[in-house]
Amino acid sequence: MALMYRLLSKSRQSGLITLEKEIDDPYNSVIFSHYPSLLADKSVIDFLVDYLRLMVSGNLNAYEIEALMNEEIETYEQENDIPVNSLLQVGDALPAFGIIAAVMGVVNALASADRPAGELGALIANAMVGTLLGILLAYGCVMPLGALLKQKGDEHIKMLQCIRVTLLSSLNGYAPPIAIEFGRKTLYSSERPSFDELEAHLRRIKKACLTESADMTVNS
Repeated sequence: MALMYRLLSKSRQSGLITLEKEIDDPYNSVIFSHYPSLLADKSVIDFLVDYLRLMVSGNLNAYEIEALMNEEIETYEQENDIPVNSLLQVGDALPAFGIIAAVMGVVNALASADRPAGELGALIANAMVGTLLGILLAYGCVMPLGALLKQKGDEHIKMLQCIRVTLLSSLNGYAPPIAIEFGRKTLYSSERPSFDELEAHLRRIKKACLTESADMTVNS
C-alpha cells in the first residue's frame, strides 16, 4: 500500500507519464527500491507494473482494465488450485492404501495361523501399522500441507485484489489516500492495518517524499 501510495502520488502531481521510467525497470527504480520484499515477489510486481503500463498508455478505460484484472486474478486462482487439489486427492487416498496394507497383512497372518500365538500376534500388529500410517500421513501431513498451500495462495490472491481495487479507485478519480483506503478494506482482518495506522504511515511516506524532493532540488 505504501508503494502504491508513492506511485499514485507521483502520477497525480506530475502526470501518469512520469511513472513510465519507474515501471519500465522496477528493479532499478528509486521508488520500488524502498520495498525489496515486494521486488522479490515477481508475480505481484508484474501484476502491478503491467496495469500501471495500461494506465499510462491511456488506451483502455476503467471498465476494460477491471475486466482484464478479474480475468487474470481468476487465472491465478485456478493455477493455485491445481497443486492444492492434487495434494488433497493424495490425502484422501492414503487411508485407503492403509486399509489395503492392513488387509494384506491380515491375509498373511491368516496364512500363518499354524504359528505360535506370539508370532501370529506380531503379524497382525504389523498389518495394523499400515492403517495407522495411511491415516497419519493423510490427516497429519499431506492434507494439512494442502490446506497451508491453499492459505498461502489465498493470501497472494488477496494482495492482487488489493492492488486491483486501489488502481481502479485511482482510475475513477479518487485521491491516492482514498484509493489506498479502498484497497485496505479488501485485506483480511488479520493483515489489515487500522485506519489510524495506515494514515500515520502514509504521513511518514509523504514526509519522506518531500525530503527526497528537497534533496534533489538542492543537488540540482
